[in-house]
Amino acid sequence: MIFIVESGSTKSDWVLIDDKNNQSFYSTMGFNPYFHSSDVIESELKKNSHMMMVAYEITEVYFYGAGCSSDKMNAIVENGLQRVFLNAKIHVDHDLVACAYSTYLGRPGISCIIGTGSNSCYFDGKEVSEVVPALGYILGDEGSGSYFGKKLLAAYLYHQLPAHLAVDFETTYEMDKDAIVDKVYREPNANVFISSFMPFIAKHSDEPYFQAMIEAGFKHFMEVHVCCYPNYKDADIHFVGSLAGIFRSALDRAAALLGVSVTSVIRKPVEGLVNYHLKYILKDKITQG
Repeated sequence: MIFIVESGSTKSDWVLIDDKNNQSFYSTMGFNPYFHSSDVIESELKKNSHMMMVAYEITEVYFYGAGCSSDKMNAIVENGLQRVFLNAKIHVDHDLVACAYSTYLGRPGISCIIGTGSNSCYFDGKEVSEVVPALGYILGDEGSGSYFGKKLLAAYLYHQLPAHLAVDFETTYEMDKDAIVDKVYREPNANVFISSFMPFIAKHSDEPYFQAMIEAGFKHFMEVHVCCYPNYKDADIHFVGSLAGIFRSALDRAAALLGVSVTSVIRKPVEGLVNYHLKYILKDKITQG
């Protein structure tokens, strides 16, 4: 039995594949080695009784996660997973690789992540490559949940939100400046906290204030993470993540301003990721059909 996992900083989607190619789906919190230790990963997974029922039967785990971009970071995740799946061979790679695999249509393309964080890569069918790095929620993550969350929080605290939006924000969250600052600067997982305000923006997505914010943020993302590729006007360009789907019209408007054509938007990449593994990676390990 094999687990294929796609993990952002907020949540992880797990697909269990047995030797008859049956699939079962699980969900956990997201695991990012920049914010979560091996101990946390082990502890959280062992709380999931359904997953623990099959843990000893797992022979391989393919884990693709945010923050898994170096041997040092990958080792944190690998160690945590190995403590749970004692009989499994653990494979850990970057969520960008999952993004590339899940959107692959048999031809080269640019694949972009728009989630709690953001990033992009180019996949030619064999190698995944980056032109610019992901700098995280403080220095980068353009167009992401944490990017827009920061803008919303700053606008609220600077008294720049339109009055009716500020009133609804106060009613919805009942948080003052001290509480917000404490969450951002003193407590763990600040990026997830900041991104958690996206439902408020989505609730008011028809407001011109937020329409302009989202379109400008997506344009900023593409200027940094799409236009950096020399062939960006001719390549297939894919987006994965719920934000790209929810705000698809703003994404298309931003793309048009830069001469970019969006080929596909996939809210949950794990299905495409599983299909890629079955077709290219696991075809000799799992009995098909």
